[in-house]
Amino acid sequence: MKSRIIKELKEHAPFTLLASILGIFLVIIIQFVFSQKIPEESFEIFHSIHILASAIVTAGIFYKYSKKISHSILVGIFGAIIIGSISDIIFPFLGGTLLGLNTKLHLPIFEEPLKIIVFSLGGTLIGVFGKITKIPHFIHVFSSVFASLFYLISFSSTLNLIHLLISILIIFFAVLIPCCISDIIFPLLLLKNKKTS
Repeated sequence: MKSRIIKELKEHAPFTLLASILGIFLVIIIQFVFSQKIPEESFEIFHSIHILASAIVTAGIFYKYSKKISHSILVGIFGAIIIGSISDIIFPFLGGTLLGLNTKLHLPIFEEPLKIIVFSLGGTLIGVFGKITKIPHFIHVFSSVFASLFYLISFSSTLNLIHLLISILIIFFAVLIPCCISDIIFPLLLLKNKKTS
């Protein structure tokens, strides 16, 4: 499991870093070149897409090896919601707090539970019955980058150009670690524990 984790982190790190840099520079162009404010709804949209994509991959991988629909649905829903919230919200919140950005804590699972559950359930059903695990991972990483980034922008009271450049590291780790855990490590770890019990 340890070697698999290291392998997955190495494989996903370059794309995650590139997506983080591109995301930051896109925001810089929008906010500082065109003077357009990114709406708060942007976070809500990308967070929902991220939950959907995460559930597809997590449930898909678990079902691929377990072939148990009910267990796969639970793994997909809980994996997507818990780890997706860590990636999109907790990491950016902690990073923003560390940078002194007065970042507020906003948890959609408590404020809009029905919407988040519907997206996670929808993704889970696609993952289980569509047997898709590869293509959505690209969408998962992409949506997570922008969800994390837009969270920082939407819920931080002070955010300047320097903060945005520094936040590349926050976004990188906020996406890389939870996404790999959600998509690969979480379902495989559960499968391993299931076999040994």
